[in-house]
Amino acid sequence: MATHKDDYNSKSSVEKVENIEEHEDAISQPIYPKTPQERQAALQAALEIDPGVRRFSWRAIQMYLVTLVACCCSGDSGFDGTVMGGINSMLQYQQYFGMSGVGSKTSIVFGIYTVGSICGTIPASYFPDRFGRRFSMFFGNSMIVIGAVLTANATNKGMFLGGRFLTGLGGSCAGASAKSYLAELAPPHSRGAYLGFLNSFYYVGQMTATGMMVATGKFQSSMSWRLPLYIQIVPAALNAIFVFMCPESPRWLYSVGKSAHARQILARFHSSNGNVNSPLVNLEMEEIEEKIQVDGADKRWWDFRPLFTTRADRYRAYMVILIGTFGQLSGNGLITYFLPILLQNAGIVSQDRRLTLNFVNSVTSYLGALSGSAIIDRFGRRKILLLSTISITVILAIVTGLLSSDGNAMRANAGITFIYLFMVVFSFGWTPMQALYPAEVLSYQARAKGLAFLGIVSQVSTLINTFGLPVALEKLTWKVYAIFLVWDVFEVIIIYFFVVETKGLTLEEINEIFEQPNPRKYSDDVQRERRDAQHAVAADVQA
Repeated sequence: MATHKDDYNSKSSVEKVENIEEHEDAISQPIYPKTPQERQAALQAALEIDPGVRRFSWRAIQMYLVTLVACCCSGDSGFDGTVMGGINSMLQYQQYFGMSGVGSKTSIVFGIYTVGSICGTIPASYFPDRFGRRFSMFFGNSMIVIGAVLTANATNKGMFLGGRFLTGLGGSCAGASAKSYLAELAPPHSRGAYLGFLNSFYYVGQMTATGMMVATGKFQSSMSWRLPLYIQIVPAALNAIFVFMCPESPRWLYSVGKSAHARQILARFHSSNGNVNSPLVNLEMEEIEEKIQVDGADKRWWDFRPLFTTRADRYRAYMVILIGTFGQLSGNGLITYFLPILLQNAGIVSQDRRLTLNFVNSVTSYLGALSGSAIIDRFGRRKILLLSTISITVILAIVTGLLSSDGNAMRANAGITFIYLFMVVFSFGWTPMQALYPAEVLSYQARAKGLAFLGIVSQVSTLINTFGLPVALEKLTWKVYAIFLVWDVFEVIIIYFFVVETKGLTLEEINEIFEQPNPRKYSDDVQRERRDAQHAVAADVQA
């Protein structure tokens, strides 16, 4: 028996328009206030007429290309963190600048990037709302290009630190803008996959850096560390060149009074036939019109009140703080920045082998991140985040036990294996969520500023990694693992009681969840009701 979808696909374009017009009265009424059941019924009715963009259609391919351009912003940060971790272990770099790989001098080199990232939250909170998401990405990546040129050509430590500062500033601005841009452009049912892929691209930059340093680490000249810094220009330049060929965020366009243009972009990337009057597009536009104010606080760059005005706003801010803090202090920062040093402490003295193992870690972590991105829209945010955090806590306990004894080669090798497993599991659960969850839970008026605030939280947390860990590794060695183990137990408790599920909801529907007395419990109820509604619709179709 043919379904409504089959009937729709078999009709001519004129008949499709007439069909859409017949259904408009049923689904084009204002969505709010409506119950989750009513919204789900309206969405199912819209999908029966317009099932959305097919996976390998030309419009889908265009969306994939747009995503790749945005992903360059994530590749920036992955490349930087890893390239600095790699060259920090190179004797050529240490001798050129008088470093040792650990200690206070190394803390300054790593920490100045964090200082630049914190400063980058100022343009990240202003440019996206004032000039659009694309311009903010362009500005950030332009700063990265300038910073990379300075560091690659540095002849003294001051020049090197100046380049590191600009790189941090640009990376913070570009990264925050890319998250809000892709969250606002991607279809709701696959937003997790798109944002997960965006943040997973961190490991593409990481693999590029580590793979290259396996070769350049053998150079005896300063090109051993200069060449990787030159290559850092590539992802930033690609984004700066192509970003204005991509469409602007439809929600930003609506916020500046360009609703017709916003509707065209939604139709182009969300509708199966690109019809601006598609019921699916009508549904999304009504939600946007309900929740986005043309004269909202996002027009006032200095107005950060939307982050803290109401109890719901504060709950969202707590979720941002949770992701920003836990995403940096779960033990991943220790491994990302200092894996070569950890390998050396575990008994691997060969520089070539340490760089090779660093590259292998990038590959395995990327596979974990891609796997998490692929299933996050199916299994949900809360479940994956909780499962992965419990798992890394157990793994870190094993690592602590294995590496607590010096001189035992077998235990050291086993400990290194579990360090790799730690990063695979962390990347599976946390890498997609670091980009996805803050962009989802923030309201439109607060999204740009909230993601800039996320940058502040993340970078303040990173200060512990970049300033504190070099000294801690020097003084405490393996005991650093035990400190992160205790913290990870705390993370599991907080995630269990407070993290809200947002799977499958539009950005505007997510706003409603945080307005409830108990957002975490209410989100569970919404997900249960959505499943019941979907099962009822499936049963009707089969009947």
